[in-house]
Amino acid sequence: MPTEPAPEAVVAPRPLPRPLPKALHKGQQTRSVILEAALGLASHMGLEGLSIGALADVTQMSKSGVFAHFGSREELQISVIREYHARFEEEVFFPAIKEARGAPRLRALFERWLRRVSVEVDSGCIYISGAVEFDDRPGPVRDALASMVLAWHAALARAIRLAVQAGHLRADTDPDQMLFELHGLILALHHDARFLRTPGALDRARAGFEHVLSHYRMAADAGAATAAPAPPAARGRAARR
Repeated sequence: MPTEPAPEAVVAPRPLPRPLPKALHKGQQTRSVILEAALGLASHMGLEGLSIGALADVTQMSKSGVFAHFGSREELQISVIREYHARFEEEVFFPAIKEARGAPRLRALFERWLRRVSVEVDSGCIYISGAVEFDDRPGPVRDALASMVLAWHAALARAIRLAVQAGHLRADTDPDQMLFELHGLILALHHDARFLRTPGALDRARAGFEHVLSHYRMAADAGAATAAPAPPAARGRAARR
């Protein structure tokens, strides 16, 4: 997940790109078409459902034509993971970091993540399905998938730390614990909405976020209220019991 530039950073203007040779431009277009089809297959069938042959059928290309763009099934799977992550960033991460640092940005990150998963209920989240497929299978595909998920987690943990610094969350907030709880809500939403088809799962996930946020924002005040001495009248009644 890209880091934010410092406020004082100056971005140098980039030179205009040179026009691509026609053959190369066509090759990139073809690769984009194949990746689009591969994303669709992976969303419904999982990364393990991807094959050069299946993509050749979907894109109406020859197997050798598909193979020329990726070279192997493994490279195809890794390319799909990278493309999925790039789209996730564009849809979830980049719009959310435009919000003010602190609770507004954290809320935007979670809400956009929530919407993304809710849309994927009828297809599937490659982050989640891929974790099931590759949790016990070491190798380049698992490494690529894990690195993308960890990059997203790092972005969320940073948003939590910024919320602490802004005074929107308690100073003793553990970012990793809060991240664990928020990720758990997403996994529960995916399970209940996709597998169990439970009505209202999205609303429950939103309510869960509010509970988590309230805990880290309000628990200190709630604890103080609990520990406060009872009013005199109440103490008197308790003493007479």
